[in-house]
Amino acid sequence: MTGPLAWLFDASLTIGGHEILWREIVGNVFGLASAVGGLRRRVWAWPVGIVGNVLLFTVFLGAVFDTPQHRDLYGQAGRQVFFVVVSVYGWMRWRQTRRAGREAGIADAPAVQPRWAGRSGWVLIATTAVVGTVGFAWVFDRLGSWGPWADAWIFTGSLLATYGMARGWIEFWLIWIAVDVVGVPLLLSAGYYPSAVLYLVYAAFVAYGFVTWWRLRVAELAAAGAAAVPATGPRPSPVGAPSSLGRREDV
Repeated sequence: MTGPLAWLFDASLTIGGHEILWREIVGNVFGLASAVGGLRRRVWAWPVGIVGNVLLFTVFLGAVFDTPQHRDLYGQAGRQVFFVVVSVYGWMRWRQTRRAGREAGIADAPAVQPRWAGRSGWVLIATTAVVGTVGFAWVFDRLGSWGPWADAWIFTGSLLATYGMARGWIEFWLIWIAVDVVGVPLLLSAGYYPSAVLYLVYAAFVAYGFVTWWRLRVAELAAAGAAAVPATGPRPSPVGAPSSLGRREDV
């Protein structure tokens, strides 16, 4: 790679004696923008996230792309690939939901309706979390990943969270928090400082996102319940029966 493209690809800055690639910073900014779009239930969150995924894929294969860290985090890199796949699914699903709402006469139809995953959803989440972490830890260890177990959980948890976001599961925010708890120490120790800082920002952001989606769910259930309750008021009494005013409704 030569010329202006090479310069853009390798552009970096030095902070505190550490060289940091601009594409790591930009990739994480796109990731944060995608999270904001997800919080607001905007369809554009998915394509914006895909751009960030592509940039970060090249960052986390440090030895392959000769980054300053020169460390391969296969879980971090691999999840960017799966993010793109799941994001395409989420993008299509949210567009279909929004289109259906508009066809029903809702001008500003949300792209997704927040809901709890339910018992079957939690079984899927728990099973995938355990099996995925164990299985990918073995794979990443064989590939020579730096920190295979933490890398495996971040990989598995991120996929679960992204899938949950596509389905509108409120719990996906909680999964992101669990990913951040493991991701921050791993990224700091590996030298990926912008990503580690962003994970800290994510931790606070996803906590806010969880509360926001929870309140949206409560409000939507309350609105649906109010719409289902029939209008109340004095009903006409049968002929000859006492009315609510104490008089007989004789004709």
